This record gives sequence, structure tokens and C-alpha cells, in this order.
Amino acid sequence: MAKRIFSTVLLWLIILATMWFFQARGGIVLLVLVATLTLREFYQMAGMMGHRPFVRLGLLFGAAIALAPVVESRWPLVTPENILAVAAVVFAVRIVGERTSENRVESIGWTLFGLVYVPFLLQFLVRILLVDTPHANTGLALALWLIAVSKFCDVGALLSGMAFGKHKMSPVISPKKTWEGAIGGVLTSAALGAGIAYFFSEYFPTNFGPLLAAAVAAPIAVLGIISDLVESVIKRRAGTKDSGATIPGIGGMFDLSDSLLLTAPAGFLIFSLL
Repeated sequence: MAKRIFSTVLLWLIILATMWFFQARGGIVLLVLVATLTLREFYQMAGMMGHRPFVRLGLLFGAAIALAPVVESRWPLVTPENILAVAAVVFAVRIVGERTSENRVESIGWTLFGLVYVPFLLQFLVRILLVDTPHANTGLALALWLIAVSKFCDVGALLSGMAFGKHKMSPVISPKKTWEGAIGGVLTSAALGAGIAYFFSEYFPTNFGPLLAAAVAAPIAVLGIISDLVESVIKRRAGTKDSGATIPGIGGMFDLSDSLLLTAPAGFLIFSLL
């Protein structure tokens, strides 16, 4: 627990310091790095299952997908969707001459699924960072709000589960998760989301008050829990407890970014409506 708390505090200090000094550009660099490292761990777990994804080229395409929103305003054809389409063509050509007949389908399937599930979904956080409003830091504030609401749901769920947890939520997928913990996590996210919107209101859209922030944070937190369960499904299939050992007390980069994979596109859609 001590290692987990230390790593969590250290990671938040790194995130806040990077975005304070380098603002949106620093956040984009961090997100591209996180997307690439998460995808690498995803491919490693696919390898543990006996599959052979195209790792090196997949990571290259993954970094390009995560970075694409930054350049597509200048080069309209360089979009995440187009890069993903090119990747599908390239890997389809490769499996004709590579891999064995027993694993060609799995190789292209896991390679492309990794690109869709990790960098393609995380690039929506990059889009949030690039939100254009009269206030220069609105996109940065919205991205930090989404990350905080998504990740602190884990903290609230852990503490609530330890204190009140009795009813298992998904005993087969994740035996330690309880319904009481999930409710505590959602309430923690709602309270945190409202608090951030209240105390830093000058950085957010005028209609994004504490009540709306709390209402938006609740479904975001639920998606974060589901995203965490999806990662647990993948890890169980790979026969591993953690996706890696990059972060002491937490695990790998996938263990850090898992809850952001589903909340990033949902947050972008909600913020676009606002």
C-alpha cells in the first residue's frame, strides 16, 4: 500500500509539473508516451496468450495515431482513422507472407485490436487538450479533470471496499472488487469533479458548474470501472497479475492507463456537447 501511495503521489506531481511548465504540449507528449508504453504491454500480454502481434510496426502506428490530432489541422489526411486504415492494409499484406497458417488471423486481430483499444481511444484525450476556447487553458483543465475523476475512482473504490466491501461485483474477473467499493468510487469521483469545477471555475466553460460536473463525473467513473474490468479480463487470459513492473506498487503502464481508455472518448463527446 505504501508503494502504491508513493507512486500515485509521484505520478501526479510529474503530471502536474509537466502540464504547469509545458501546458498542453507537455500533456500531449506524456499521452503519446503513455499510449505507446501501454500498447507495448498489451502486445506483451497477447504474446503470453500464444499470439504473435506485429509489435514494432504496431508501436510505430500507435504513436502516430495518438499524435495525429495535433497535425490533422495542417494535414487533413493525417487523421487517426486514416492511419488505422493504412495499418490494416499494411498488416493484411504482412500476414500473407509472414506467420504460420495457425496464427495469421490472431496476429492481425490482436495487432489491430491493440491499436483501436489503446492509442485510438487515448487520442481523444489529446483532442481534449487541443480544445479551442477563449481561455487558453480550458482544454488543459478539462483533460486534468477527466484524468482526476477517472483515476480517483480507483482510490475511492479501494478505500470504500476495504471499509465496507461485502458483496462481490465480479468474482470471476476481479475477486477483490465489491459493489460497495464501486459505489464509493463513483461518489468519490462525483465529489472530486464538483470540487475541481468549483474551486477552478475560471478555467472551465461557464455552464460547467459543480452540479453538472458531479453529474458528468458519475458515468465517467462507471466507465472507468468497466475499463478496469476489461483490463482484468485481458490479464487473466494472459495469466498475469500485472501488465508489467514499470511503476512500483501499481504495476505496468496499462495498470495506470486502463481506466482512461473508455473515459477519454466519453469525456470528449460530453465536452463537445457542452
